[in-house]
Amino acid sequence: METKLRIALQKKGRLNEDSMKLLKEAGIKFNVGSGKLVASSPNFPIEVLFLRDDDIPQTVADDVADIGIVGENEMAEKGFDLNIVKRLGFSKCRLSLAIPKADEYTGLDYFKDKKVATSYPVILEKFFKEQNINAEIHEIAGSVEIAPGIGLADAIFDIVSSGSTLVANRLKEVEVVMKSEALLVSGSELSAEKQALLDEMLFRINSVMAANSNKYILMNVPNDKVEEIVKILPGMKSPTVLPLAEKGWSSVHSVIQEKKFWEIIGQLKALGAEGLLVVPIEKMIL
Repeated sequence: METKLRIALQKKGRLNEDSMKLLKEAGIKFNVGSGKLVASSPNFPIEVLFLRDDDIPQTVADDVADIGIVGENEMAEKGFDLNIVKRLGFSKCRLSLAIPKADEYTGLDYFKDKKVATSYPVILEKFFKEQNINAEIHEIAGSVEIAPGIGLADAIFDIVSSGSTLVANRLKEVEVVMKSEALLVSGSELSAEKQALLDEMLFRINSVMAANSNKYILMNVPNDKVEEIVKILPGMKSPTVLPLAEKGWSSVHSVIQEKKFWEIIGQLKALGAEGLLVVPIEKMIL
């Protein structure tokens, strides 16, 4: 019988979309039908379970799934002892305290003896305890942001991404308690066969993530400036330098981190680089 790795994913929502996109870019496809809760891959020995995001930590902890992709906030809330295999860098958000826009906020003492509505009581209780804040935590399952407006609570503790939901409900963010992103997690130690499958999947994911955070850059450079330009373009090992048909010029090729692109581009232009081309990288094997 073929050994398969079993992964738990959120069944719908942004985390599901981002997770499926990552796996697809890593060359792992799934035969997913409408409403299907279990699916296999035709080109990689892996099976996926589609679950509610708050069920994923326990499913992995109980070894029903070998690995899972889950929000850091959900793992912290559930409190299961899981291994963080890799931080995936997507589905980023923060868990914050928010109060009515009209209220004056002078610090954490605002929350003393207040009622705070949240879907994350464990994280909030721990935070308040650390800050020596005595507040009443009111747990509700959803639509936390409406609680102050209907008199259910004085403030809220909830996920914030863009902040537009807070604005729509006349709330303002006043304290960031934790930041969250998608995590690839595992439970107990895997068999040698499953660990080998996980290692192969990680190799592919790392290649995709490296490609997404880097760009391939090409430019024409005066020969007398090549040495200076190479110093600010380290590349994976060193930039590639090729002679052009026009005497006195070379073509320089390199890979740069996207976050450093605008910082470096000005330096390149100042040194006489021309005809700069920036190309996305599909895969990057390290």
